[in-house]
Amino acid sequence: MANPKRRHAKARTRKRRATWTLTVQNTVECPQCHEPRLPHRVCGSCGYYKGRRVLEVKAE
Repeated sequence: MANPKRRHAKARTRKRRATWTLTVQNTVECPQCHEPRLPHRVCGSCGYYKGRRVLEVKAE
C-alpha cells in the first residue's frame, strides 16, 4: 500500500475541510395548506402538488 512520504500540515488539512459546510434547504409555502414544504415536491401535510391532489394523507 502507498504511504505518504511527508506529513500533511494542519493548516492544509483544515483549509481543505473548510468547505464541508451544511446548507439550509430552501422551503416554500404550500398554496393549499400554507405549510412549509420543499420546492417541486408533494406537500406532506395535504398531499397537493401543482393544484392537484396527488397523495391521500391520513388525518392524525
